[in-house]
Amino acid sequence: MKALHDVPAPAKLNLFLHVVGKRPDGYHLLQSVFVLIDWADKLHFDRRDDGQLRRHDLGPKLPDDDLCLRAARLLQQYSGCAFGADIHIDKRLPAGAGMGGGSSDAATVLLALNRLWGLKLPRKNLLELGLRLGADVPFFLGGQNAFVEGIGEVLHPLELPELQFAVLKPSASIATSQIFSSQLLQRSESMAIVAGFPAHADLGKSFDPYDGRNDLQKAAEAACPEVAQALSMLNKKFGNSRMTGSGSAVFAVVGGKDGDKGILSQAMATILRDAPEGWLGEICRSLSRHPLVGWVEDS
Repeated sequence: MKALHDVPAPAKLNLFLHVVGKRPDGYHLLQSVFVLIDWADKLHFDRRDDGQLRRHDLGPKLPDDDLCLRAARLLQQYSGCAFGADIHIDKRLPAGAGMGGGSSDAATVLLALNRLWGLKLPRKNLLELGLRLGADVPFFLGGQNAFVEGIGEVLHPLELPELQFAVLKPSASIATSQIFSSQLLQRSESMAIVAGFPAHADLGKSFDPYDGRNDLQKAAEAACPEVAQALSMLNKKFGNSRMTGSGSAVFAVVGGKDGDKGILSQAMATILRDAPEGWLGEICRSLSRHPLVGWVEDS
């Protein structure tokens, strides 16, 4: 195999996000439900026989040593592989959104190069590598929606109904470190009721996706007034708006699989018409599985 093209890296939304503690090393302990959506970056991979790793930006310029290159280098060093790769990134997801775009790109790099280079590493090995790159990377390697604990690395797969979302991204971005250091950071008084019981998949039967809270939202609104503005605009049109991750993107659940995407897209177009310049918006569907879930064996 010499090339893999049009490889997706889907975004995620946090249906809720609770801060439930803090580790001695300063990392906050979280609980959340992560759901995959069909808004995605596209990556293209061409194998190199000289061992070099090169990234080519087809959209906005990325940092010189981004997570994609770090993921490729980590996999190369871990496996001892002599191959390299040209990695072309068509960046369609907004940066600084709280949608996991960079982490998803890194996970797709690990999955694609594991296949392109013929390494055949199992999922558990890629999960170990992913955690070295960032707390959200393991979720995208896990293959499906999940109830997430720890700093993001403890995954409990969930079956959720198919949902549609209106996602709105202000032009401003927020540094995650700024949110977690804010005095306005909320803390949940207790762990979610699902914590500790083995059948986490049962959460999918009882969890109400229209009713969620993000403990980072107040801090984000104080740091970035556009977050509050975006939440208000979505809430007036759809209700149930909340922020994903540490922002600045916000979303609203707008129905199940039978919702009319044409009508919803018209509503989003109305919101964007009234929004400040540079804002982005999409009507997205949830995914039950990562598009690359079958590219790696579980053991």
